Amino acid sequence: MTRILILEDSKDCLEAITVMVERVSGHVRAVPVNSLEEARAALDEKAQPPFQAFLLDINLQMDDSSDISGITFAREVRMRKEYAFTPIVMITSLANMELTAYRELHCYQYLVKPYNEEDIQKLVGKLLFLSQQGETREEFVVVKKDGINYKIFCKDIVCIKAVPRGVNFILLKEEMKVLYLSIKQLMEKLPGDKFLQVHRMCVVNQDYIDYVDTVNGLVSMKNGEQAEVGITYKNEIRKRLGI
Repeated sequence: MTRILILEDSKDCLEAITVMVERVSGHVRAVPVNSLEEARAALDEKAQPPFQAFLLDINLQMDDSSDISGITFAREVRMRKEYAFTPIVMITSLANMELTAYRELHCYQYLVKPYNEEDIQKLVGKLLFLSQQGETREEFVVVKKDGINYKIFCKDIVCIKAVPRGVNFILLKEEMKVLYLSIKQLMEKLPGDKFLQVHRMCVVNQDYIDYVDTVNGLVSMKNGEQAEVGITYKNEIRKRLGI
């Protein structure tokens, strides 16, 4: 089931677009909300599966042409790890907001009012296709490089080392340097059962550890990479690896 959150301040428009969206396929369930508060509440519902797409009206206060509550909500959506790459479609008549939506929020598409049912059918068809591709549930971490969000799957990370002003991801097929990110910040994002900090300047993926030399204080990875073991981390390493 593809769940799509629809945020629209006009109740008549909200009802109409909800009907049009669900008419596309029996595999689509629309979740209509009428305000920023309702949208936030829907986003926080823990018992429900995550949304696969968002259709957001930018202006939620018709008497205030400067209102951009939809953009505000889109920013909040993008701040959540599980929605860092979920398609967001902005629905609006404010053409001057297009550049902001695309550049800052990485919008999937921009739907300008007035739209018709054919526009909705084409749009939802694309969103349904993306959903049915089976977005992977593998664990990942999102990092920002040069203003762009990158999804890095944990299974591709061999180790991460601190470098001047940032960190360097040693991946299976490449390396990626990310500025203004620390090992401490990363440890808060990475799954604790998979990654092990072996030094204040290095984190390793346990799946890629070849062997640990406790005498010389070195961890050797399966790709040939080596990491120094910090004195304060030895006990935790022995405990986690059973050595």
